[in-house]
Amino acid sequence: MGISSSWDGTFTSSDFFLSTKALSGKWKTTNPAFPSWTWVPSPRSLGDAPSVVEGYLSLEKFCLHRNDKENREDDSYYDKGDPIDKAALFGEVIKLNCACQVHSYEQKIHFYDFHIVYSNSYRVPVLYFRGYHYDGQPLTLENIEIDLPTNSLEILKESKWTFMTQEEHPIPNQPWYALHPCGTSEWMKLLFHVASSQANREGVRIEQQYLISWLSVVGQAVGLRVDLEMLPSMTTVLT
Repeated sequence: MGISSSWDGTFTSSDFFLSTKALSGKWKTTNPAFPSWTWVPSPRSLGDAPSVVEGYLSLEKFCLHRNDKENREDDSYYDKGDPIDKAALFGEVIKLNCACQVHSYEQKIHFYDFHIVYSNSYRVPVLYFRGYHYDGQPLTLENIEIDLPTNSLEILKESKWTFMTQEEHPIPNQPWYALHPCGTSEWMKLLFHVASSQANREGVRIEQQYLISWLSVVGQAVGLRVDLEMLPSMTTVLT
């Protein structure tokens, strides 16, 4: 589906599924050392017809090495060179690959699971997440607040339950935190139309670019950064 002047910033569940494939493939290519995004199909009730578009995108056991609060002033991720040496916001984002890392950093490492779920009500993706310590104990809201980027923490203080909510994940039916999707369609519409107008043409393929562009904005709210190499070229019409 391409961009038209009447597009409202939403997309269908079928386009969502296609967009998850684009995101997971690009992520794997760009971030081979990190855990991969994987598609998790929804369990079907007896008698239901199979559907490939019912499910969610999952990134699990993502390790975050926290910086102390006084080292979090700089919100620039890409301007600091090597992100492993000088990562901002969440601190050093690493993949756990040996037991000694857990022992050395066990007091500073937090694991996070991220799920991208399609909202039938808003017709946009929603980011669900939960965090836990190295020993599996869930993080409290206070623990999560320590990990939040400075800008998100300020918003959280002003409007806690309109920015981030704790609610039941619609598929595993467990309590997760979620970033509220209100307003998503409006800024996604602006994002795509501005890029399209800059290219002086239309026809950008939503299903190829939507989730990557969306995550590049939403992910920053929880410190999940999207490498610049992943961002689609909005000036190129995909056919």
